[in-house]
Amino acid sequence: MEFNNIHTPVMLERTVELLSPALSKPGAVLIDATLGMGGHAEAFLERFPELQLVGLDRDLDALAIAEERLKRFSSRFHPVHTVYDGIADALDGLGFAAADGILFDLGVSSLQLDRAERGFSYSQDAPLDMRMDATSELTAEVILATYREGDLRRIFEDYGEEKLAARYARKIIEARQIEPITRSGQLVQLLQDATPAALSRAGHPAKRVFQALRIEVNTELSVLKRAIPAALGTLSVGGRIVVLSYQSLEDRIVKRDLSAATSSTSPADLPVELPEHSARFRLLVRGAELATDDEKAANPRATPVRLRAAERLKAENS
Repeated sequence: MEFNNIHTPVMLERTVELLSPALSKPGAVLIDATLGMGGHAEAFLERFPELQLVGLDRDLDALAIAEERLKRFSSRFHPVHTVYDGIADALDGLGFAAADGILFDLGVSSLQLDRAERGFSYSQDAPLDMRMDATSELTAEVILATYREGDLRRIFEDYGEEKLAARYARKIIEARQIEPITRSGQLVQLLQDATPAALSRAGHPAKRVFQALRIEVNTELSVLKRAIPAALGTLSVGGRIVVLSYQSLEDRIVKRDLSAATSSTSPADLPVELPEHSARFRLLVRGAELATDDEKAANPRATPVRLRAAERLKAENS
């Protein structure tokens, strides 16, 4: 398999630049919390010859591809089948005391999007699966068959920010009483038929619903809410974290957690900040950094990305 032809890592050079100061020491440990097909991991292992890299992924297909791609680094590459909120346990299980760098490349992977049979894409007819981990039980088909109307509306509103959530939920309940909704093509047609003509030009009607279903199937946001604090807790002093987000719901969580970690806890009326109240981290970029226009043109999947990064300044109890 020609790996470079199937996966172009997003903002690769920028992630290397931001993490390099923490990874240059001998024996540095980098956690790639969203290993995928190993594009970012390969670049880091090539550029840092003494680096130990821990690669986490819940997708067994992705892990198999990454292990094949990175087998020449077998002594320095440590793949782990886990969801990324298990980051501390994964590190401990391998005998590493702390991480020097952490990378999150969130959202659905190239592998999941490009394999039609996984059911992530609304542009190709396939079974409504959407599981990142094929060993889990909940699928999009199960959600559409069993969730009540109010629950469908909630996930479309909360996870898809869909204005027609109530209308779509009602139409799904009506349709499933006639026949099961088992394929993406069925769902796309249902959503298109339910969309008023005046709104049909405001983007594909299935985009936000498919995002919401994917997030619900994989509990992505609740996992992320646990994962970022867990990741920050594993970083050594001088260690750095870089997070790539692809939609506003993810980015809000990352922004909130990094903001809390980089804020002083001193009482507002204290004239001088005490050392124990000073911020544990500092931000490495101002706001959310975007991909360059050149990268967006070369790699369209970089178009929505938002990058945030931080560095640990002091130990937890210092």
